[in-house]
Amino acid sequence: MTIKDLIALYEKKKEKYGKESYRHISNLLREAKTQHKKDFQGDDHEQSWRAFKGKNLEKLIEFIIIDEVRSLGLDVLNGNSLERTNGANLTREMSLVKRNLLIDYGEFGSHLPDVDIIIFNPTTSKVIAVLSSKVTLRERIAQTGYWKIKLASDKVTQHIKVYFVTPDEDGTLTIKNPTKKGRAIVEVDLDGSYVLSETNIEESGKVKMFDKFIDDLRNLIK
Repeated sequence: MTIKDLIALYEKKKEKYGKESYRHISNLLREAKTQHKKDFQGDDHEQSWRAFKGKNLEKLIEFIIIDEVRSLGLDVLNGNSLERTNGANLTREMSLVKRNLLIDYGEFGSHLPDVDIIIFNPTTSKVIAVLSSKVTLRERIAQTGYWKIKLASDKVTQHIKVYFVTPDEDGTLTIKNPTKKGRAIVEVDLDGSYVLSETNIEESGKVKMFDKFIDDLRNLIK
């Protein structure tokens, strides 16, 4: 089971559901887990699956959005590619994007925020938005809020939008009131969250179904 297999499963969903395919990511992951288990050799399949799912959900979301992002004149980078690659091995474009995303910790150096997907202008290398993606909010929502606060505290990075993209399998974002902690963090500390779910959620200015993402990005760069 690889990211290519996940993409193949998504393409099948796309044939069946068209523009609503994003709503079926959780079902896709369940199907992938069954296949992953058949292929697995070892003692702890759950741990192996969690690692695989976490690493590849972001790649699947990147695949889903990349063509439409590029149609807006923007481009996409995987956050890990900047973390893993030695500075000397970065392309000029990647090096400039990295520089435009660094957070200054004074005497403790400059460090990249933990984000999964970076959307930037390929002409200027200006970072427009960063996305974190997890199956549930409890996995990383508070950390994402922290990175938003850090980016907003520096004039060089304060314009960067910070979004959370999730299937929201524990239903944290479904209801506006009473507000769960994860949704409160999104509403107050992030620029927004986009939900890949079969369940309709109570939308707000910051919590929306995933199909609104590209339109919001388009409006952002006008």
